[in-house]
Amino acid sequence: MRIAGAALNQIPFDWQHNLRNIEEAIKQAKAQSVELLCLPELCLTGYNCEDLFLSNWLPEAALTHLQKIRPWTQGIAVCVGLPVRLNGRTYNTACVLRDGEILGFAAKQFLANDGVHYEPRFFVSWQAGQTAQFTWESEEYTIGDLVFEHKGVKFGFEICEDAWRPAADRPAGRLIPRGVQLILNPSASHFAMSKTDQRYHIVLEASRDYCCTYLYANLLGNEAGRTIYDGEILVARNGHLITRNQLMSFKEVDLECTDVDFDADLPIAEEITPLPAPDEYRELNQALSLGLFDYLRKAHSRGFVLSLSGGADSCMCAVAVAEMVRLGVAELGAAEFMRRSGCFSEEDIAQLAGEVDAGFANVMNPENSGSQPSSAAPGTAKVSQEAVARAATQPPQAAQFATANKPLVERLLTCAYQGTVNSSDDTYLSAKELADSIGAVFFDWTIDDEVKGYVGKIEHALGRPLTWQTDDLALQNIQARVRAPGIWLVANVKNCLLITTSNRSEASVGYCTMDGDTAGSISPIAGVDKYFVKQWLRWAQQELGYTALGRVNDLQPTAELRPLEEKQTDERDLMPYPLLNRIERLAFYNRLSPKQVLATLTEEEKGTEPELLKTYVKRFYSLWARNQWKRERYAPSFHLDDYNVDPRSWLRFPILSGGYHEELDAL
Repeated sequence: MRIAGAALNQIPFDWQHNLRNIEEAIKQAKAQSVELLCLPELCLTGYNCEDLFLSNWLPEAALTHLQKIRPWTQGIAVCVGLPVRLNGRTYNTACVLRDGEILGFAAKQFLANDGVHYEPRFFVSWQAGQTAQFTWESEEYTIGDLVFEHKGVKFGFEICEDAWRPAADRPAGRLIPRGVQLILNPSASHFAMSKTDQRYHIVLEASRDYCCTYLYANLLGNEAGRTIYDGEILVARNGHLITRNQLMSFKEVDLECTDVDFDADLPIAEEITPLPAPDEYRELNQALSLGLFDYLRKAHSRGFVLSLSGGADSCMCAVAVAEMVRLGVAELGAAEFMRRSGCFSEEDIAQLAGEVDAGFANVMNPENSGSQPSSAAPGTAKVSQEAVARAATQPPQAAQFATANKPLVERLLTCAYQGTVNSSDDTYLSAKELADSIGAVFFDWTIDDEVKGYVGKIEHALGRPLTWQTDDLALQNIQARVRAPGIWLVANVKNCLLITTSNRSEASVGYCTMDGDTAGSISPIAGVDKYFVKQWLRWAQQELGYTALGRVNDLQPTAELRPLEEKQTDERDLMPYPLLNRIERLAFYNRLSPKQVLATLTEEEKGTEPELLKTYVKRFYSLWARNQWKRERYAPSFHLDDYNVDPRSWLRFPILSGGYHEELDAL
C-alpha cells in the first residue's frame, strides 16, 4: 500500500487557510496514487487555539468544517486531526475519512503537560479500551480507542504524546495484539535543537519493538507565534528507516509518500542506525528563518525594523532575517517567496523576481553564470534541486548572497544605529558593515540631545544634578529608553515588526531596560543564551560566509551605557556567561535549590574560588527573583532550546515572592 504523511503549515482557527492546505495535501496524495494519508495533530483547527478549546463553538465549528473535507476523500483514506467536545469535555482526536464517509474518531490517551505544553487545561485523556457513540447532525459516529482497516491493512493511532510514554503505558503495546500492522502518529511536536534525534529513535524503536510499520507526521512552521514545528515526516518498519523528509520547509504542504508491502517479510533490525550528530547551529538557523517568515506573513506586516547596535544580539537578529530570505528564495523561488510574504505587490514581483532568481542561480551554479533558459517563465526558480540542498548546507559567501537578494532584503529589513557619547567606533562599524553586506537599509543618528533633554528636565524637577556616582542605573536606563521612540516611529511608518534583541541570559537576570532595549513586537532570540549567541555568530562567519561578523566576534559584549573610559562589559556587570548559563540550567531545568546548585558548581568548577561561586549563585538568584516582572513583559519569543524562561510558555514564576532570602542566607 502506498502511504503518506503530510506536514501542514496551519493557523489557529483560520478555517479557509487550514482547509486549503488540507485539500492541497489530499490533491498531491491522489496525484501520487497514495492510498492512505496521515495529516498532523489538530490540523483542522490548528494546535495552539489555547482556551478556545474549552468553548463549545470551536469544536462545533471544527465538525462543521470537517464535512467539507468528506467529498475530497473519494478513492483515498485520510486522517484529519480536530477537537471533539462531548458532555463538557474536549477530546483531541484523529478522524479517519474514506470515500466521503467518516469511519470514526481515534482519541488521544496521554496529554502533554510539561515544557511548552499545557494540554490537560484544554483536553481530557481518553481511557484505553473504551469507545463511545455521539450524534452530529443526525449521523452517529464512534469515538475512542479504535482500530481501522484499509485495503486489508489494520491500523491504529498514537497521537503525539502517546508515543513519548514508557513502553508499559503507550497505546502501541495494546494495538499490536489487536492485529494492527500500521501505527499512525499525527503530531504537533515543537522544535527544539537536537529534538529530531529523539523523535527518530522513538519512531524506529517502536517499529522494531512492535514489529510494525510506523508513520509519523508533524506540524510545520510557526503556527501561532511562539512555537515552531519542523514538519518532520518519518516512516519506519521493523526498525529500518523507510523514508524521512527535509525539515523546516517553507512550503505550506510538504508531503512524503512510500510503498510498503505488508505481506513481505523484513528482518527485524538488530540495531537502530543512528542519524549523523545534529548540527545545532544549522538547526537553529533554519528554525529562526522559518519562524520569522511565518510570523511576518501571519502578522500581515511589511518587514522588520531593528535597532542594530553592532553587538552580538542585534547582529544575530540581522543575519537571521538575511537567512530567512536566502533559504526561502532557495526553496520557493523569488516570486513565490515574495507572494507568500505578503510584503510585495504583483508589480514588485514581476519586476524583481526574475532578477533575484537569476542572481541566486548564478551564485549557486557559477558555471551557468550569464545564461538563463529562455523557456523559463518570469519569476520562477532557476535553481536545481541539488543547488537548493547546497544552499542549506554550503551557502555562498555573504557578499554574493547580498548581490543576488539585495532587492528583497532591502525591502524587508531596516536597521538603525542610535549612538551616544558612550558608543564606540567599533560597534558603529560592526553595525554598518553588517547591514551593508546583507543589503539592509541602514540609518545612523545620535540620541545625545534627547538624553540631555530628559536629564535636564529631571534635574530641574529634583533641584539637583544627576551624576554617575549617585544615579548610575538611571543614567544608563535613560539612554536605552530614549532609543525606543525613534525606532518605534520607523517601524510604524513602514508598517513593520520591531525586533527586540533580548537573549535568555539577559532575561534570567533582568539585564535589560524595560521600554528601552526590550521595546519591540517580537524577540526572536530570547530562547537562547548569550554564550550560544556568540558561538553561533562565529559559526555564521565561518560556515555561512558572513565575513562582516568579524568585528562583532572580536568584541566583548557590552551595553555601552556607561562612559567609555569605564570599559563596561556584560560579564563584569554580571558574571561569566557560561557560568550564568550553568546556574540557570541547574536552577530551572534541573530544578535544584540554591544549596544544591552551589554544591554542583563547587564540584564542577575546581579552578574557581568557592567564595566567588557563592557570590555568583547569590547574585543570580537575587536578580532572577526581583526581575520576574520584566520576563512577564518581554515581546513574544520563539522556543528554540530544550527550555526557556518565558512565563507564557515554559517557566512560570511568581512576580512577588520571598526572593530566596532564607535559602541564600543559608549559603
